[in-house]
Amino acid sequence: MYIREDIKYIGVNDRKTDLFEGQYIIPDGISYNSYIIEDEKIAIPDTVDSAFKDEWLLNIKNALSDRKPDYLIIHHMEPDHSANIAAFTRIYPEAKIVASAKAFAMMKNFFGTDYAENSVVVSDGDTLKLGKHTLTFVTAPMVHWPEVILSYDSTDKVLFSADAFGKFGALDIEDEWDCEARRYYIGIVGKYGAQVQALLKKASGLEIKTICPLHGPVLSENIEYYINKYNIWSSYEPEDEGVLIAYTSVYGNTKKAVLKLSEKLQTCGVKNVTVADLARCDMAEAVEDAFRYSTLVLATTTYNSDIFPFMREFINHLTERNFQNRKVAFIENGSWAPMAAKIMKESLSKCKNLTFLENEVKILSALNSESEKQLDSLCEELCK
Repeated sequence: MYIREDIKYIGVNDRKTDLFEGQYIIPDGISYNSYIIEDEKIAIPDTVDSAFKDEWLLNIKNALSDRKPDYLIIHHMEPDHSANIAAFTRIYPEAKIVASAKAFAMMKNFFGTDYAENSVVVSDGDTLKLGKHTLTFVTAPMVHWPEVILSYDSTDKVLFSADAFGKFGALDIEDEWDCEARRYYIGIVGKYGAQVQALLKKASGLEIKTICPLHGPVLSENIEYYINKYNIWSSYEPEDEGVLIAYTSVYGNTKKAVLKLSEKLQTCGVKNVTVADLARCDMAEAVEDAFRYSTLVLATTTYNSDIFPFMREFINHLTERNFQNRKVAFIENGSWAPMAAKIMKESLSKCKNLTFLENEVKILSALNSESEKQLDSLCEELCK
């Protein structure tokens, strides 16, 4: 597949892996993207996952016929992109490897060698001239590993963006970019918003017509739209006005309160109301929605003098990804000593710029007239 006249796609689709990075459910698979830039000198940006070594090497052979690559560019050392460096060098021993200094140090850890005889170390602003194409390198530390670099082809205005602008989903399916790109970003890159903001600032001076990420589709239209999404996500601002109600329920009484609140909110005109059962839903989807919407309602039971484990896990996911700039409300349930609201607040204490709503709901085992009134008051405050 040609991306530009001199740039081909040689990546692969993974429809076998069930959990990406051992935790993210990928029912539609994922792609590992690799490319070829054909010029007087030939460069290959990135390899693919080790499980697809033979398919990738065959893609190179078919794309180049009798020609041989001059450079292998490693933008990111995570094994789903770098695993086949050794296999590549065995077949193309004269090719140079282009990467950051930290990437070469990681190669020593992964492969027992830093390929010193074939290495080309690049840093911010360095260039690699291939002929009519010149690549300029942009360092992107902690987006989302410390060794990451991006490269920009000034001839075709193409940004090879490493894991930035990636998404879940193989390339042989059609789906909305936003949802799986958001889940990918929040889950994997979300902690590093400040670093992404720094990268966006660097990229703002580039004329970008195409973005070639390491996962997901090549982006060649509406580039400003994708960059704007990354700006929103990395600045931790709400993407949409709406409410996520995330809950756990042991015997169904907390669930009843949550469903009543959801109905009341929709009745009063709140357009976006999402309910997540943390014991049963995809946790990454719930985390994604918490970052997407402006308001979060947490509802859980007191459990072993703490909060229910799935709620604890959910809040941990939020805090480790720098959850901030949101309104938060609480519903707690307890049969004799309810303390879940207090614990949830304490668990969120590391988060910046959270506004805790005045109205809370305290359920003593099951909804009664008093807690129903509290639910109405909370709904009224949420609808303002």
